[in-house]
Amino acid sequence: MDTLTGLLQTVLVAATQSDQSTQPPATFELLWQHVTTLDLVEALTFISFGAVWLFYGWRIFKILVTICFGMLGLVVGIWANQQLIDGNSFWLGLICAMFFAILSVPFMRWGVSALGAISGAILAAGATLALGLYDQKLILAGSLIGLVAGGMISFIIFKIAVIMFTSLGGSVLVAVGALAVMCHHLMSQDQFRTFVFQNPWFIPTIVLVPMAIGVFLQNKFIKAAPDWHEE
Repeated sequence: MDTLTGLLQTVLVAATQSDQSTQPPATFELLWQHVTTLDLVEALTFISFGAVWLFYGWRIFKILVTICFGMLGLVVGIWANQQLIDGNSFWLGLICAMFFAILSVPFMRWGVSALGAISGAILAAGATLALGLYDQKLILAGSLIGLVAGGMISFIIFKIAVIMFTSLGGSVLVAVGALAVMCHHLMSQDQFRTFVFQNPWFIPTIVLVPMAIGVFLQNKFIKAAPDWHEE
């Protein structure tokens, strides 16, 4: 509780000392670059897989945790390879990916809780953006609060951790695919880009709304299968 109180004070201090930027964060530009590279087939694949993850993630969460940690290991390995070896070899990334994926199996519960905490941080940051608070200090403070709160809840209630990270992961994939479809087929790319960057609440909203739906439905599905986590 003392930690949460300190983080809340950080938010208040940041709100009073920051200059309340009206510009969306630079991550929007990075996201836009990735969205515009997706073609229709890739976008529909994102939406399809994201829908399965969003509504049925509680059944396949063990596989999803292994995949997530494998991807994390791949990123860590590539970064370490660039820093230590200063080369473009992919082997260290593959070795780290396999190590992280294998390591996640005996520590599945801890892995789920960690992903639940990260989901809480992303959820809080998205909510901060959706409210029109674009200052980096406010986003960081909100993320820290979400990380601590999500971590505390996830380590206490395993079901919530599973629902949070699977709903968020599926929602992100659906949102990215939907953005690509809208970008290429709803209106011209320039018009849609102008709309997105003039309304920074739009991207957090199309992530948070499907996530809320996924949380609601997964909670109902899990109640009908009380021993799901032992399967």
